[in-house]
Amino acid sequence: MMDPQDIRSLQILEEIENDYTSSQRDLARNLNISLGLVNSFMKRLAMKGYVKITTMPRNRVKYMLTPQGFAEKSRLTYEFIHYSFRFYKKALKSIEELLEKFNKKGITKIAFYGATDLAEIAFISLRARGLELVCIVDEEKTGKTFLGLTIKSIKELLGLDFDKIIVTSLDSKGMIYDTLQVNKIPREKIVMLDS
Repeated sequence: MMDPQDIRSLQILEEIENDYTSSQRDLARNLNISLGLVNSFMKRLAMKGYVKITTMPRNRVKYMLTPQGFAEKSRLTYEFIHYSFRFYKKALKSIEELLEKFNKKGITKIAFYGATDLAEIAFISLRARGLELVCIVDEEKTGKTFLGLTIKSIKELLGLDFDKIIVTSLDSKGMIYDTLQVNKIPREKIVMLDS
């Protein structure tokens, strides 16, 4: 597993490379993280010599990648690609095994909990096996479109006919399981992936 701090560093280095005049507030908004977290990362990246910070007129700051910053961004990009490939292969194997079991048991109607990359991988395998994706549930993305379906809230799931719900979210599995249980989704319908 790739260190979450390395992933965040890579995202910040990419943003700086694309727009070195961005403020920390712009970086926080673009990356959907707190201003304090951006500030902490910027200090760390500058201390390591990856980012040069210069002041411009009107109290603006300009960030530029140093040669070491470009090298670190390249290293982190390679590591991220390598991690992503391993994640994809492992997830695909796990999903394929699960869906084969579903086929043998006559399970055909599937719901996903989580509109994520993992859901996209599962969707490809689902379609290849002729299984039906009934809905996608994701409380943070309700109403948006994903994989050709409108994302639903967990309350809407209760009125739908599905055999199993596969947790494709990358959030805490325990918390999601508890949420589904509280919302009266039968335990036997909930499937966690080994991703």
